[in-house]
Amino acid sequence: METKILELLNKMYPIDFSEIESVTNEMYRCTAVQGNFYTRITNYKTYDEQLEEVTYTNFLFNEGFGVSPTISSLNGKLVERIKLDREYLTVLYKAAPGIHLPRTQWNARVLKELGRQIGKLHRYSKKFENIETIRYINDWHENEEYDFLKYIPKEESTIREIAHEVLTTIKNLPKSHSTYGLLHGDLWLENVLVDSDSKLTMIDFQDCEKHFYLFDLAVPIYSATEYSFVGNGNIVDYGRSITKAIIEGYQEENDISPEMLEQFPLFIKLKELFEYNLMHMYWNKEKLTEEQIRIMNNFRIRIEKNHSILSI
Repeated sequence: METKILELLNKMYPIDFSEIESVTNEMYRCTAVQGNFYTRITNYKTYDEQLEEVTYTNFLFNEGFGVSPTISSLNGKLVERIKLDREYLTVLYKAAPGIHLPRTQWNARVLKELGRQIGKLHRYSKKFENIETIRYINDWHENEEYDFLKYIPKEESTIREIAHEVLTTIKNLPKSHSTYGLLHGDLWLENVLVDSDSKLTMIDFQDCEKHFYLFDLAVPIYSATEYSFVGNGNIVDYGRSITKAIIEGYQEENDISPEMLEQFPLFIKLKELFEYNLMHMYWNKEKLTEEQIRIMNNFRIRIEKNHSILSI
């Protein structure tokens, strides 16, 4: 498969590829004379959605924002069709600078810079939406991953009630140009690279969506407390410190109202329910591992008892 992809990419792009290796089911690292690249091969989103996404990210790149630029094919296309066992869509990116920071280094200083960059991202998003009409990228609640009541079993009645209440409350929040628009949507810390000068690059905009901007702040805080805290202190204090840092950084670049900030715990709960729903969507319930059972039970307890490690 990889040999076939390498051959096709060399025919499609003005790049001299020599090696390719799989990173995930749909991302491949490509080595070429011209440097390092990544190609995404997937049908997760339609052609129009992917084209709108890369038009957005190229706009961000041209504004000087830290994202990977997309490379046009020899046909001048940002999204190409590639025939393997069936037809897929492919996008080629120049490799971003930086590394995934070790967990212990996700401290308040780095997260304040992340908040600043998210604030800048949302400013550019507003500018982009003033220029372009978003036709194909969904509002968040139109994406199947938020269809909690479809996937969370009926016998989990308490969680379903909480899920319904969270969804209904957020859908009914007042929307405005300053609070709601195009955003990354999946800014967990693995989608942020940091170089030696602490410059950040955001990758993997495949889940970009229209949502309340606050969600882009909730996701990295959730990610840091869920995956990056490794002891040497109190996790509640860590959650408070990084939340404060991200919000302070954000406010250096963008406004966020006290009324929206009051909704922060609600958006953390939305992210938690989102993650729990993905387990029901993608894990094989007939063959759950002990670790998967442990994780699901941990989520059930937290959601049912309304536990939160964030107190702001």
